[in-house]
Amino acid sequence: MVRFLRPLLRGTTYTRLLHLWVPMLIVSVWLFIDMSTPWIPALVLIPLGLIPAVRMGEGVQARLLLTPGQEDSGISVTPSATWRDRLRTVLWLETRMLLTVPATFATVWGPLLAYDLARSAAGHRTLDDPIVRGLEPHWAHAFLVPLPLLLLYGVIVGLGELVTAAARRLLGPSAAERVAALEERTEQLLERTRIARELHDSIGHALTVAVVQAGAARAAGDPDFTDRALSAIEETGRAALEDLERVLGVLRESERPVSGRPTLADADRLLESARASGAKLEAEVSGPVETVPGPVSREGYRILQEALTNVVRHAGPVPVRVLVGVENGKLGLEVRNPLAAPVPGPGRGSGLRGIRERAALLGGRAHTGPDEGDWLVRVELPLG
Repeated sequence: MVRFLRPLLRGTTYTRLLHLWVPMLIVSVWLFIDMSTPWIPALVLIPLGLIPAVRMGEGVQARLLLTPGQEDSGISVTPSATWRDRLRTVLWLETRMLLTVPATFATVWGPLLAYDLARSAAGHRTLDDPIVRGLEPHWAHAFLVPLPLLLLYGVIVGLGELVTAAARRLLGPSAAERVAALEERTEQLLERTRIARELHDSIGHALTVAVVQAGAARAAGDPDFTDRALSAIEETGRAALEDLERVLGVLRESERPVSGRPTLADADRLLESARASGAKLEAEVSGPVETVPGPVSREGYRILQEALTNVVRHAGPVPVRVLVGVENGKLGLEVRNPLAAPVPGPGRGSGLRGIRERAALLGGRAHTGPDEGDWLVRVELPLG
């Protein structure tokens, strides 16, 4: 019994009933003007539903009254973008108008009929209700009193569920809107992954350089070398703080442009940082690197940063050869250094995985692993 009455305790039941009542207000106004043509309001709804903004207004009203408090209501609040959306809006308006008739009559005549049946059971004749007007007063009519109330309950709850289902069907997102929402969700997931990579590459690089420099300065016992190491740690830490501020800016401002992130034009500071850490680095740049598109250049910077970080972290002060070239519509990056110790597997770290993922997202290729006695990171990224 409690479960049966539970819908009557929910506010949503009554907001849905209010939603069903609204069209009857328009019909009532028209009936005061001309009762002989009650079909005119339904006819007017056809051109009205073809207006793109009407779909947005109906969607907002349906969300507020049919699915209050639900974040994923399944009801769109955007204007009609296609003729299919316009026709769905027209069908929704006509459906809503059709459902408002039984809802209004049930909520008006149901309580009145129950009241007149109760009066008849008490021995009073009624002349108001056409259903019980011809009945003689009788005590047995008391058993009929719950029937119109049950009918009223069924109409309120049933039509509320029906109009909500119709709204989700007719005012729900179109195929184009679902694709757009999926793309937006995908972009959000990619952005989160990119931020994780940004933090890993930037902060990991800075900490690696700082640890290596501090250890080398302590082992060397040379004041001049210690000064140079502290300067390198300071410069690397400052650059890491700048990168961290950029990443946090992306978190604070989702619409902030990405143009502020470092590109291959800033690669010199990576090379100098690696040299300051003891790596005997030789770099060669060929082709118009400055013409590389922003997204490719930014990802290329991070790939180079991670590759150099791995050299400093795992190989130490070894000869490193860096090649950066633009040719035949592709950006090529190559970092080669001697293997300092046996490698347990083909690039299992999160940094190397991040290099391969960055390349794959841009439609490129990445190879990380041993090559003729060296450790090689080779990446090709298309510029298109």
